[in-house]
Amino acid sequence: MEEHLTVGRVAELAEVTVRTLHHYDEIGLVRPSARTAAGYRAYAVADVERLREVLAYRRLGFGLREIADLVDDPATDAVAHLRRLRGLLLDQRDRAAGMVTAIDKELEARAMGIRTTPEEQLRGVGKQLYDTIGSAYPATRRTEPRIAARVWEALGDARTVLNVGAGTGSYEPPDREVTAVEPSAVMRALRPAGAAPCVAAGAESLPFEDRSFDAAMAFSTVHHWQDPIAGLREMRRVARRVVVFTHDATDTGWLHRFWLTRDYLPEVAGLVTGRPSVDRLARAIGARMEPVLIPWDCADGFFEAYWRRPEAYLDEHVRRAISVWTRVGPQAEKRAVDALRADLASGRWAERNPDLVDLDAAELGLRLLVA
Repeated sequence: MEEHLTVGRVAELAEVTVRTLHHYDEIGLVRPSARTAAGYRAYAVADVERLREVLAYRRLGFGLREIADLVDDPATDAVAHLRRLRGLLLDQRDRAAGMVTAIDKELEARAMGIRTTPEEQLRGVGKQLYDTIGSAYPATRRTEPRIAARVWEALGDARTVLNVGAGTGSYEPPDREVTAVEPSAVMRALRPAGAAPCVAAGAESLPFEDRSFDAAMAFSTVHHWQDPIAGLREMRRVARRVVVFTHDATDTGWLHRFWLTRDYLPEVAGLVTGRPSVDRLARAIGARMEPVLIPWDCADGFFEAYWRRPEAYLDEHVRRAISVWTRVGPQAEKRAVDALRADLASGRWAERNPDLVDLDAAELGLRLLVA
């Protein structure tokens, strides 16, 4: 690729108008930062990379303001953007393929003189179709009712609840007044219609007055925060009760209890290095700590959820909804998945883990902090 590309050349390659590029320049979304030998403005390599991300998000239906939040996210590098875009595009492809299948079935029925009912026609484009084909995150990261019951019980009599690091809204209690906080524009866009109102903010600086809520909750998100201690103290500031679902990595034994980290993905140990211990998190807000067992058929596809269903980790859609796989990198992921696939085929995995089939729930370090 040329070191610098003119506006006209970029418009030609990207199949957009020069006017579109000028508009992106005017609003500060993508500004050409280089100059040609003749003194004209041109796109440097970094500008082209940013434009690629902008156009990809735009063609996925995101608005320009939301795209600006996405591409300016300091926690997301170029590789993370590509992985995110790939997942969204796969989701779009799967949804389109599902609709094509539904249309083909109706065409086949009409060719035989059969008229589909209104219910069948709506089902082809409605919620039932999306429940079947799913998408990476919403399809695998659903509320697990047995864990949700623990969280909601811990909320006590709270009527107003702040959900910090809310993601797509799993575990938000349906019978309370919920306000969500989520810094990721992608996650906010994936929240379903009718979900609680969501504020774009980080846990470390919550835009609310002291004691604004009866309770504040955080579910499987603390490990993503830049400063977990500050975030927990902020939750304590804005609410009289705090409930946090997190993972105890204090005892290195958990790495060996879970066969995935023990036998296939030891790199996970490096991901928790330097992270505040769960004891320190609890002390920061004066919380008690309760273990949370993972049911064998857990509906929420977090990292440890498939401890008795190892085949699930071979599914890329499952892995893309688990941040660990992105964080360890593609080489470690490929090595782990290839080794697991081989061991499942040979029966070696079953030989290594004979006791799991008799367990209904497993203790793999998940904890509930209640203050």
